[in-house]
Amino acid sequence: MKNTEKMDKRDNSRNATSDKFNEKIDNRIKENIRQLSHNLESNEVGRHIEELEKEWDIDRTLMANASTLSLAGVVLGSTVNRNWFILPGVVASFLLWHAIQGWCPPLPIFRKFGYRSRKEIDIEKFALKALRGDFQTLDKQETLSKEFLAEKAFDAARK
Repeated sequence: MKNTEKMDKRDNSRNATSDKFNEKIDNRIKENIRQLSHNLESNEVGRHIEELEKEWDIDRTLMANASTLSLAGVVLGSTVNRNWFILPGVVASFLLWHAIQGWCPPLPIFRKFGYRSRKEIDIEKFALKALRGDFQTLDKQETLSKEFLAEKAFDAARK
């Protein structure tokens, strides 16, 4: 069984990454959680959660880079040499490939630099929220309505 299957089979970026790099990312997540678990009383956990909410995931990074390269190809094709118009076509095909299969040639490069999937970022974020006690207010008494419990779960997850 591949290491990628342990987290989530639907995480295409993770599935398209070697076990070696997935393990590095997993270890980084675990280490961050372990280190911050010793500082639950400080505001450091809250600051780190805010950083996680701002972190660019691999998909956003790929889209931003594809846009930049496409625009550069259009500008260079218009001003320097018409052959540059090939670049936006190649980049668009990579982006389509990523949308359909979850893989494209730049993906392994960005993963080696440590870019994570949204799922991986969220796992770290929600683990820290759970350690901080954000979800302890969720009362699971049978007497409460399902709608009320759903509303409390939503509120707890938003903290």
